[in-house]
Amino acid sequence: MRQATVYIDREALQYNLNRVKQLAPTAQILSMVKANAYGHGVKDCLTALSETDAFGVACLEEALEIRQLGDQHPITLIEGVFSIDEMQLAIEHNVECMVHHQQQLDWLYAHQQQYIAQNLKVWVKLNSGMNRIGFKISEIIEVIQKLKASGFTCVLTMHFANADVENHLLNEQQKNQFLAVKQACAPILASCCNSAALYQWPELNFDFVRPGIMLYGASPFADRTAADLDLKPVMTFTAEIMALNQIGVGEHVGYGSTFTAQKDTELAIVSIGYGDGYPRAFIDQNYVVINGKQRPIIGRVAMDMIAVDVTGLNAGIGTEVELWGKQRLVDDVAKANATIGYELLCRLSARPKRK
Repeated sequence: MRQATVYIDREALQYNLNRVKQLAPTAQILSMVKANAYGHGVKDCLTALSETDAFGVACLEEALEIRQLGDQHPITLIEGVFSIDEMQLAIEHNVECMVHHQQQLDWLYAHQQQYIAQNLKVWVKLNSGMNRIGFKISEIIEVIQKLKASGFTCVLTMHFANADVENHLLNEQQKNQFLAVKQACAPILASCCNSAALYQWPELNFDFVRPGIMLYGASPFADRTAADLDLKPVMTFTAEIMALNQIGVGEHVGYGSTFTAQKDTELAIVSIGYGDGYPRAFIDQNYVVINGKQRPIIGRVAMDMIAVDVTGLNAGIGTEVELWGKQRLVDDVAKANATIGYELLCRLSARPKRK
């Protein structure tokens, strides 16, 4: 049987949640579990995150999956609902909504009595410069004042565009806009810190923090590792050597014959590929870990297989290969592929087994 496996370390997940508590001891924690818990599997993560205060998801389908698993934590839809029918369903399942445009406000007011009766908070999104979703500063104060006058409990929220870059000019603009709206709408609950902002600006933790990637033991910063941040990788992605092959000087490997041996080489063929979600187009040399040693991938990644140079390693068929995890960090694999750890974790296919 093909041995491509994703292992989830629940103790590491709990450890990372406790790191959030240390960084934001007075704030409530909205743990982000969107995109199937960043590819880790919601059902495998809920128990480990049981001490969170609430969950954040992107859409109603993700919220309903959590409810179907029997979890009754508060849930926030960080993109809000996409129709008036979804607003009714959200209320029925005790799910709080973000609002970021007028139509969502109309749907909310159409369900005003039910929403307030359920004691659900309205998360009102400020577009402070990221320019995806949200009300501009010129309109959000009036939106919040009307909501409060109608009996809604509001949470002012925004999202940093460059929280991972400490001195980016837009950070100050975003912070100043957020603080101005918060003051104008006081008293009001507030939330603006994602994983990177938790480390950068503890003074902005306010009432709710929204950790995402840090929960899963990957770094939100390009220049700081998970170990630097005292985080533990939650996912270990492995496969096994399925064949061994000897090639001589001048022989080629893989599609396009992009690798040419400069010496006699022992190849391990590993049962993993882009069909499993392993990245194909690395721009810098990529590595896996075999018997505790980093070994280079050679040639192109195929749909189901990769080739690794194991010369002198004494590896055998069935030997486990760590693709990323505690020895080969997902952030390092991502860097070699000119992307970020978030993408690699989220784009895993359903083929690998999960344990």
